[in-house]
This record gives sequence, structure tokens and C-alpha cells, in this order.
Amino acid sequence: MPLPERTPSPLWHVVIYWRRGRRWPSGATVELRKYLKDGLIGAVALTLVGARFISSADTHSTSLFGPSTLSAATRPMSSGGGTTNDGLLAKSGAALRAFAAAVRPLSHPKALETAFRSYFAYMAAHPDQVKKPVLYFVDYGLPSTEPRGYIFDMKGLTVLEGPFMVAHGRGSSRTQYGVPTRFSNASGSAATSLGLYIAESLYQFRGHTGGQAYSSVGLRLKGVSPNFNDNALARGVVAHGAPYVTASRAGRSEGCPAMEQDRARRVLPELANGGMVFLFAPDQEWMSDDRWVTAGGE
Repeated sequence: MPLPERTPSPLWHVVIYWRRGRRWPSGATVELRKYLKDGLIGAVALTLVGARFISSADTHSTSLFGPSTLSAATRPMSSGGGTTNDGLLAKSGAALRAFAAAVRPLSHPKALETAFRSYFAYMAAHPDQVKKPVLYFVDYGLPSTEPRGYIFDMKGLTVLEGPFMVAHGRGSSRTQYGVPTRFSNASGSAATSLGLYIAESLYQFRGHTGGQAYSSVGLRLKGVSPNFNDNALARGVVAHGAPYVTASRAGRSEGCPAMEQDRARRVLPELANGGMVFLFAPDQEWMSDDRWVTAGGE
């Protein structure tokens, strides 16, 4: 004797429509409600429908119910306290712990923090431009008779060079040696410009000092701190070697973070085409307004 036919439950229709990728017919909503009174059936049905929804959403964007699968370095900057900012602070904190003991003295307690925050913020926003994990850091809050330059490996978190002498612009101080106190982004200022730079190509640099011409390796710098150093290329502000920078003191440049000749030949090729440069000074206006310094701040 054949068994009587049974009408498939609304739950079974949910499963069928979910498997086939079809919409749930609106006329079956009332019948489904009867079955949804049972907590177990309701949970299963909603789980299946939810799984279908999430799977469909993932084909177009990241999950609505979990963290993005993108790395912190490639997510866009969040405007306030999001996952990206948390990742930025974590990376900056790790770098700060790694370098704090090796980089001394500092002119300001936040000198390194601003450098690392700027570096990782820019890398998160422009990962295609930061092609080398190398950062040239200068603390211009220190006098030119003290070593104030470093080259950092930002991947291995090690000091590659430094500390060493670095020149500042003659428009930034009144005397040949001392602490620079004036910073400018203006053409003709001969002053140092603070902030973050992308290292571009190498070239044959030619300069004059004491009435004598000299040549060295030069590294073009693109300033990426708006209103503070974004005129660097137009001004001709570059990193280069100079005979007026020695192991014991640094003379003044036209605004360039110049270093010793031998060191320039050794380290500038490592920075070229994708490394970064960060020039710091305890200047409150700049520290408050530079978009990369303030990125991800608490």
C-alpha cells in the first residue's frame, strides 16, 4: 500500500530556494511563520538564509558581519578609532619599542612617535608608493654639532645607519652652527621643510661651498605633507652628500638634509625609488596640522 503524499514544509522550501539561488515567494510567508515558532527550525532556516546573504555579499565587498580580509596596510584610513587606526597605532608602537633605546638623545618625547605614525599612515593610504621599507629620520630639534640622522629598516626594525651629522637650511638658523628654529615651504627661503617625503630617483648633484664647486650623489625628494613640504621638488630640496658635513659638525645647506659624502654614496641608493624621509622638529604648528603626523591619533 503506497504511503500518502506529504506536503513539503515551508522549511524545505527555504532550503530548496536557497540551494537554487531563487527568491523566497512572498505568498509563503504566513505558512513559514508557523514553523518559525519552533526555535530549532527557525534557527536553521535563518542560518541558511543568512549564509546565502553573506555569501552573495562577499562577491562584491567584505563581510558585513566580520573584519575586512584586507590587510591593515591596504585598507583606507578610518576617520575615527576603527580597525585601521588600531593597526596603525600597533605598528607605530612596535617600531617605537624597537628603536627607543637606540635613538638618543631626542629633542622631544614624541619625535619618533610622529615619524612612525606618519610613515605607517602614508603606507596604509599609498601602499603602491612605499616600495622600500627604509626611513631616513632627522631630529632637527638637536643642534648641527650633534649627530641627528638615522636610517631605519622598517621591516626588520633595525638601525641601518646612525646617528650621523645632517645639515639644515641656512634660512632656518642665524648662525652657522646651532639649532634650526625657522621652517618654510616657500621657494627662495633656503629653509628646511618639515614632514614626510617620498624618495624618488638618484642623479648627479652639483653644488658650491666656500667658492668651490663639488659633485655628489643626489636623491630627489617629493614632499607629501601639504602646506609644509609639498614644494620640495620645485625648490630643489634633495638629499645629497656635501663636503661641509663632517663626522663632527654639519654646515648649512639650501634646505637639503645633506650628509657626509661617503655616507651619501652608501645609503642614498638604498632609499631611492620608494623609501621615505621624515624631518622632525618640535614645532607645534607643524605637529598639530601635518595630516600624517595627526593620522590615527587618539
